Amino acid sequence: MKAMILSAGYGKRLRPFTANCPKPLLKINQETLLSNTLKFLTKFGIKQVVVNVHYKSEMIIDYINKNKFDLDIKIINEEEKILDTGGGILNAIDNFSNESFLVINPDTLWNLNYIDELRAMEKNFFTDKQKCCLLVIDKSKSYDKNLKGDFNLKNSLINRSDKENLKYIYTGLQIIRSDIFSGLDSKIFSINKIWDKLIEKNELHGMASDTKFFHVSTAEIYSNLTKKNLNIV
Repeated sequence: MKAMILSAGYGKRLRPFTANCPKPLLKINQETLLSNTLKFLTKFGIKQVVVNVHYKSEMIIDYINKNKFDLDIKIINEEEKILDTGGGILNAIDNFSNESFLVINPDTLWNLNYIDELRAMEKNFFTDKQKCCLLVIDKSKSYDKNLKGDFNLKNSLINRSDKENLKYIYTGLQIIRSDIFSGLDSKIFSINKIWDKLIEKNELHGMASDTKFFHVSTAEIYSNLTKKNLNIV
């Protein structure tokens, strides 16, 4: 399988740290969020990666070019406008040749515990012929206790039916079929547009993670995480 790393965002909630540095290049334990994600994908067995960039794109491009990652990396620069999560994936869709692929956010601290979970998720995805599957986590297992839930999960299907009591957070990792983007005429949109359509048809699957969730969500959380001896790839 191939993978896409979403690296175009402004990281506004992490200012002042992101005033002069794009979020994917922030460091935890001397490892950038981007290198942690790339190494995680390598450990899983991914060979080809697409990275989209926009904010301080030249810094990310230079970083990838200067560092030796054991991957075939293609960079897509959203130069004119940032395309949001869904638009960014759609803009890169031709690189996945109508195949299923991973989409991953670099602001989660990925470690080897996620490898087995991703393998189980991959097996379910292909066995059950799913269109999209998200790795989610019960918000009680999140280091950042201010994160609100995104979804509920029942019988491996994701829903948002009880909006006042959403118990699961999206970890930033999904397996997705490229054909679910067909027929879209929007260029700039959130991946939630795709997810909501799948939820309506009971076709958005999920798997619950058991791994403690560390997410670089705000400047305060980032500052706290830099002081911890965390287990990352």
